[in-house]
This record gives sequence, C-alpha cells and structure tokens, in this order.
Amino acid sequence: MSGALITLEGVEGSGKTTLMMRLERWLRQQGRKVEHTREPDGTRLGVAVRRLFERPGVHPQPLVEVFLFMAARQQHVAEKIRPWLDRGRVVLCDRYADATVAYQGYARGVDPDLIRELNVRATSGVLPDLTLLFDLDPAEGLKRNRLKGRRLDRFEREAIAFHRRVRRGYLEICRAEPKRVRLIRAARPPAVVEAEVRAIVEEFLRGA
Repeated sequence: MSGALITLEGVEGSGKTTLMMRLERWLRQQGRKVEHTREPDGTRLGVAVRRLFERPGVHPQPLVEVFLFMAARQQHVAEKIRPWLDRGRVVLCDRYADATVAYQGYARGVDPDLIRELNVRATSGVLPDLTLLFDLDPAEGLKRNRLKGRRLDRFEREAIAFHRRVRRGYLEICRAEPKRVRLIRAARPPAVVEAEVRAIVEEFLRGA
C-alpha cells in the first residue's frame, strides 16, 4: 500500500492529540506501519518557530504568522512527511495545512484563499488524504486545558471570540470538503469518539 497522510484538527482542548496516540497504537496492532508527528514542532526548525511565539515582546503580525508556519511546514514535509509517505507509512499529523486556514485565515483575518495557495507550495502538494476534525465548543475545550494545570501557549490565551472564529473556520472547511474532512463530535464520551475514529480510518484504509 502507498503511504497515507491522516491529519487531526480541532479547537484547543478537543482531544485530538490523545486520540492520535490511541489511533497509532490501534493501527500498529492491526499490522500497519505508522508514524506520528505534529505541527509546528515536528522538526527542530518547527520547535524554534513555536518558541518565537512565546518570547516576551514578540508579536508577529497575522501574515507573519502565516509565513512562519509555512516555513516550518515546508521543512516538516521535506524532512519527515514525504520520506515516510514514500516508504508506505500511514502518517498521523496533529495539525497541518487546515490549521493555518482556520487560525490565521478565519480567526486572524488573512485571506483564506491566499493561505490555501501558500499551503500547496509549502507542502509541495503533499496534502491530507483524510482529515479528522474534532469539533467542540471552544469554551469547553479551554476549560479542559485549564484543568490539566499546564501553562497555556499564546494561542490558548486568546479571547474566546478568537477560538469561536477558529471553530467556524474549521466547520467551513468541513462543509467545503466533506469527502476529505470527517466531523467528529468531541464532546461525547472518549470511548465513543475513539470507536468512531477507528471506524472512519478503517474504512478509509480499506479503500486506499
């Protein structure tokens, strides 16, 4: 089987990272060769980009945010994602191209069509084969994150209105590409969500 890129997207606290790790374990049990990664910090350059956002006094303009994430994405594709796909791996990625459309496009006000065009160039055409969109009320997602007791990053600290725009952006992406983007209602019990994720991925891989 040729490689497949499956991305996991959603608002903060939607549970996508936990589900990615569980999905990876399950796929390995099924005999699949799987790799997992995340954006922007899937590479050393990407980690450096993420740290820029947390430096005191650094406030990138929205378009600058786009360019920074695109630079990290190009490195990510060249260094990890494309080589894995070429070796026939199932690649699970926590956030990818759609995140920039939702966060910097719909939430920050950068033209989403410009971001989509830049995504094609930054990924060298390596776009998701399947996207799992974990949909959740942003207020609930942020509450989940606060309960974990960890330090929130710059995006998590944004006002609730920002996170609602992110959610609307993701839902618009889903409406535009329903065959690629599968909506997962993330407020349900974890076992129910995980079962649905497995079913969607199993069906997709059977047809790949």
